[in-house]
Amino acid sequence: MLEARNICLEVDNDGESLFLLSDVNFCIPRGHFTAIVGPSGCGKTTLLKAVAGIKETTSGTFFWEGRDLAEDGDFEPYEIGYVPQFSIAYEELTVDENVESSARLRVDADDDELDEIIDSVLEETGLSEIADRPVKLLSGGQKRRLALAMELVSSPRILLCDEVTSGLDPRSEREIVQLLHQLSMKDGRIVISVTHSLAQMELYDSIIVMVRGNLAYHGSPETMVHYFGEQDFENVYPKLAMREPDEWRQSWLKHRLDYYQRLERKHLAKFSAAGLQPPSPSPRNGEEDDVPQPSFMAQFSTLLKRRFTILFRDRMQLWLQVAMIVIFPILVALFSSKGQEQLLQLTDNMGSDLAAEVQAQQAQAEVRARVGSAVSGIIMFQVILLGLMGSNNSSREVAGERLIMEKEKFAGTSPGAYLASKIVFLSVLVLIQSLWMFAFVQYCWPLRGDVVNHLIFLLLANAAMTTMCLGISANCKTPDQASLLSIYLVGFQLPLSGAVLALPDFVETFTQPFISAYWAWSGSVNGGLESEVLKAVNSIVQTSFADRTVCLAVLIGHVLVGIILTYIGVRRTRWE
Repeated sequence: MLEARNICLEVDNDGESLFLLSDVNFCIPRGHFTAIVGPSGCGKTTLLKAVAGIKETTSGTFFWEGRDLAEDGDFEPYEIGYVPQFSIAYEELTVDENVESSARLRVDADDDELDEIIDSVLEETGLSEIADRPVKLLSGGQKRRLALAMELVSSPRILLCDEVTSGLDPRSEREIVQLLHQLSMKDGRIVISVTHSLAQMELYDSIIVMVRGNLAYHGSPETMVHYFGEQDFENVYPKLAMREPDEWRQSWLKHRLDYYQRLERKHLAKFSAAGLQPPSPSPRNGEEDDVPQPSFMAQFSTLLKRRFTILFRDRMQLWLQVAMIVIFPILVALFSSKGQEQLLQLTDNMGSDLAAEVQAQQAQAEVRARVGSAVSGIIMFQVILLGLMGSNNSSREVAGERLIMEKEKFAGTSPGAYLASKIVFLSVLVLIQSLWMFAFVQYCWPLRGDVVNHLIFLLLANAAMTTMCLGISANCKTPDQASLLSIYLVGFQLPLSGAVLALPDFVETFTQPFISAYWAWSGSVNGGLESEVLKAVNSIVQTSFADRTVCLAVLIGHVLVGIILTYIGVRRTRWE
C-alpha cells in the first residue's frame, strides 16, 4: 500500500508562502490503477513528483508497505518506475536498443536473462513487431509504449506516469489507458497516472481530484459524479470553482472513510472478476525480491557503447566531426606554406665587410620578424582551431540529454559511470583530432623544434577546452545556453591570449589563468622551438612566455577543473 499522510509542499513566492500541496492524504492499495486529475496548475504533477521523491515535501510522510520513506529510506530504484512527460528514448536508436540499454543499466543479469526480460517487456507493451524500428519513426502512441517498456524492465512495484496520454488521438489514448490497467493487475503493481483527459475515467480503479494543491476527492469513478452532484465528469471542474480549495479538502476528510469502504469492495471485485487472487498486503508474497543493480563497469560499458552507436547513427554530427578533422588542418597548412619559405631564409650568416654586415643584419631582422609572426600565428591557429573542436565536442554533450540522464539517474545509473563514459568518449575524439592536426601540419610545415612537446600541448589545448565546455554543459539548463557560453569561451581565447596584441599588465594577470590557448601556445613556443626560431618569435611578440612546466600544470589544471565541474553538474538533480 502507498499512503500519504498530511503531505505539504510550501515554497516562497516573493516573500509570501505558497502551498503547492496542502495537507494531502490518501491510501492506494496494491494492484490499483489511479488517475490524478484536476484543472491546470492544481498540483497534479507536483503530487506525482512528491511521491517519486523528485520534489522534497515541507512536511508530512509517505508510507510504502508500512515503511516510512523519509525515516527508513526512499524507494529502491527497482521498486519504482517513473514515466515523465518528455521523451526518455534516443531517437537514433531502435526500440529494441533503447529497451536493452535501459535493462542493462538497471538489472544485473546475464545476456540470456536480459534477452528474456527484453522480449517479455516488448510483448507486454505491444512493441515486438516494431522492435527494429528507429524511435524517430514511431508514432506518439508507440513512443508512450516505449517509455513504459523502458520502465518495466526492472518490474517496478509502483509505476508513476505523468501525462502519458497527452496529445494522443482518442483510440491511442484508450489503448494506453487499457495497457496501464493491465499493468496494474500484474504482481500487485500500483499504477498512478496524471492526466488532463476525463474521457477514459471508467477504466481507472480510483480517481484523485486536485484543486489548487488540495485533495478534493479520492474514490471510484462511479461515486465521483455522485460526490460532486454532477451527471458527467466534464462538469466536475466547473463545480470545483464554486468553493474554496480548503473547503473541498475539509469536506473530503469528513466523508472519505465511507468512500474508501466502497473503493475497497470494488477493488476486491476487480480481481475476482478477472479470476485472480487479490494481492497480499506485503510485497511479493511477503518477501522483498531485491533486483541487484549492475556494477559501475557494467553501466559504464553500456553508456559508452550507446554513445558511440548514437555518434555513428547521427549522420549530421558524424559528418561535421569528419569535416572539422579534415578541413581545419588544411586551413593551417594553407597559411603555413608562406611561413615555411621564411623559415628557410632564417640564418646567422653575416657579410664579409661592415656595409655588407649591416645590410645582412637588416635583411635578417626583416626575415626574423616574418618568421616570428608566421611561427607564432601558425601555432596559435592550431590551438584555436583545436579549442573550437573541443567546444563542438562537448558543449551540448550533457545539456542536450539532461532529461534522459536525470531519468536514468533516478533509475539507479551511477553519476560516476555516466561521467566516465563521457570522458572516455570525448578522449577518443580529442586524440583523433589532435593527432591528425599535428601529423598533417607537421607534414606540410615541419616544426623546427621539439615536436613531441608541441604534440603534447596540442592535445592539452583540445582536452582543456573539451572538459571546460563539458563542465559548462553539465551546469546549464538548456543545450542552447551551453552552446552560447562555450562559443563565448572560445571567442575570447585569441584576443585575451596576448598572441596578437599585448594586454595591459593588470588585465593580463587577471585573464591569462583562464585562457587555455595562451598556455598551449606559450608551452609550444617556449618549450620546444629552436633557439633561432624562438628569438624570431620573441622579436615580434610582446607577451611574455611562461615556463613549459607551468604551462603543463595550468592546462592539466583546466582539465581537472572541467571534470570536477562536470561531476558537480551531473550529480545535481535538475528535472525542469
